[in-house]
Amino acid sequence: MKTLHRHIITSLLDTDLYKFTMLQVVLHQFPAAWGEYEFKCRNTPLYPLGELKEELDEQLDLLCQLSFSQEELNYLRSLRYIRADFVDYLELFHLQRRFITTEIAADGGLDIRVKGPLVQAMFFEIFVLAIVNELYFQRLSTPEMLQEGQRRLTEKIARLLKFEAEQSHHHDGPLLLADFGTRRRFSRDWHHQLVGELNAAVPAIFRGTSNVYLAWKLGVIPIGTMAHEFLQAFQGLGVRLRDFQKAALEAWVQEYRGDLGIALTDVVGMDAFLRDFDLYFAKLFDGLRHDSGDPFDWGEKAIRHYKALRIDPATKMLTFGDGLDIDKAIELFRHFDGRIQTSFGIGTNLSNDMGVEALQIVMKLVSCNGQPVAKLPDSPGKIMCSDETFLAYLRQVFNVTTR
Repeated sequence: MKTLHRHIITSLLDTDLYKFTMLQVVLHQFPAAWGEYEFKCRNTPLYPLGELKEELDEQLDLLCQLSFSQEELNYLRSLRYIRADFVDYLELFHLQRRFITTEIAADGGLDIRVKGPLVQAMFFEIFVLAIVNELYFQRLSTPEMLQEGQRRLTEKIARLLKFEAEQSHHHDGPLLLADFGTRRRFSRDWHHQLVGELNAAVPAIFRGTSNVYLAWKLGVIPIGTMAHEFLQAFQGLGVRLRDFQKAALEAWVQEYRGDLGIALTDVVGMDAFLRDFDLYFAKLFDGLRHDSGDPFDWGEKAIRHYKALRIDPATKMLTFGDGLDIDKAIELFRHFDGRIQTSFGIGTNLSNDMGVEALQIVMKLVSCNGQPVAKLPDSPGKIMCSDETFLAYLRQVFNVTTR
């Protein structure tokens, strides 16, 4: 059954900022690197995703015809951390269809793989996930579902307005909330609507979006630094495995010279990260981003680490972005308020809270330059590696005895 009515992706800016920031480092520092990505669905869909293959292939064909307009390039040039030569490269950029393949898996699901130079392969992920989500929910969407999504969004805004009014009587720091929902969104149109409503209703709380296109169109801050794939790539870039995190952080520092200073901590877990995050990096980075494990424990570890280095935690930022909703963000804000700065990125609970279970889909880097790579985060369900031998070796090197 074919339900396609329009192009799902109409702009190459309709992705997360960290795709651009990571790609810039790749282009400047290891442009010849190759990577392989694999798609995975972590929950059980209401119907087999393999049924979407024909429509997905058509959308990928359309995606690979897109290029950046001069207006889009001008917007990228306006971001001070985006370099002119990178924008010049993007002026010639097209995603190449030959680097991505789709198959119907044995279980009826989708087998999607990207194999190619990282300067191409890294850019597919968010588009693919957004397309699969929208195709999937096109078959399930009803007027009642959209009404339920709007009702829930209205409740969220009311909760934020209530919190804002309560905070006006205190001298606490601001609650900073951002949209991180591109990859799991119900649809492009719904995503655009909800970000616009949040920005209009709670501008003092809503600090921006990871989606570059929406940031451009709404005049809000585009938010993002690095993702797991950036640090994972260094597992295959020829540095000693024990040193891959330090090599990745150093490459970031050399590229951005003080901009984009939030580091992701959980590629091999928070404890192993902090062993590498010494005084040098702790002073150079503005803060840390949480993406797995208990967020309260993680934040307390971060505060203790800064104190041990004789850095005032109040000068640093913790960004939380793992499975959050509004109430959890407020709870975390109150827990850490006055001790360390906090900000919050909410994904699925904003962009796909429609009363129907959202897809838990990911597309992860599994090899770089022909070498297996892995992430070993603090949440066991998020482990993804195609080579168990390498995963065991990674555990040994970083002394990770659990997960």
